[in-house]
Amino acid sequence: MEKAYRKFVVWQRAHELAVAVFQETKSFNGSDLRWFASQLRRAAYSVPANFVEGYARGSRKEFLRYLNIAAASLSELEYGLEFGKSVGCFNNEQFESLERIRSEVGYLLHRFVLSVKQNIST
Repeated sequence: MEKAYRKFVVWQRAHELAVAVFQETKSFNGSDLRWFASQLRRAAYSVPANFVEGYARGSRKEFLRYLNIAAASLSELEYGLEFGKSVGCFNNEQFESLERIRSEVGYLLHRFVLSVKQNIST
């Protein structure tokens, strides 16, 4: 049976982002990079995971709370990608690819949050 949250494009793209971050950080070896890979992965994973958890709460207000947590994690990931590029963990192509998806997820999540807020008010 299909999970209901999977129908949302914002969740689909956030899931894709989490997978892409995981794949791109597989090559991060050594103690200097292990912590960084873990941090990026946790931030990326948190976006679709909080969407799912909030969706499961059954209340629009609770859902909105979890969507805001997802948005904060996405902001953390934004800086993490920028930091990774600055210290040479990502080449320009890797960075641009991840940033493109992250930016799209940010746009979709923002629009989705506005929609949920509007439905709470009405």
